Amino acid sequence: MKNILTQENVDKLKEELDYRMTVKRAEIAKEKLIAAAHGDRSENAEYKEACANYRENDNRIQYLLNMISTATVIDTKNTDKSVIGVNSKFKVKFIEDEDEETVSLVTTMDADPEDMLISIESDLGKALVGKKAGDIVEVDAPGEKYTIEILEML
Repeated sequence: MKNILTQENVDKLKEELDYRMTVKRAEIAKEKLIAAAHGDRSENAEYKEACANYRENDNRIQYLLNMISTATVIDTKNTDKSVIGVNSKFKVKFIEDEDEETVSLVTTMDADPEDMLISIESDLGKALVGKKAGDIVEVDAPGEKYTIEILEML
């Protein structure tokens, strides 16, 4: 799976990865050491919690490594502003119910559908990429199809 990300997204992931691999790991190791000093580890809740924190941190590190290694980094600075791409903002009309919305197409990391920040990797995002104002697009989402008209680029 390729993750479409901006360089800013990748930088944030790398920053979190560095923090988790250095500072966070050291904090957890210290917690485990202190908890282990309290005696029997099989009945030591503090030790078990420290171990759970270690596994959780390690899982997040693996996730971050995967996101970074599979990222397709896109350039958002030199793009045609008349065509929908990452960080485009535009107004659409949902044909079936005549509803109009202002939509921004963003990376998966920045997606927030409630605020109409739509992931480029979503069904709607995939359907809109490369389209222009005036285009009518059919979106094939799980369980439904709907039509959108792109009214204007903002």
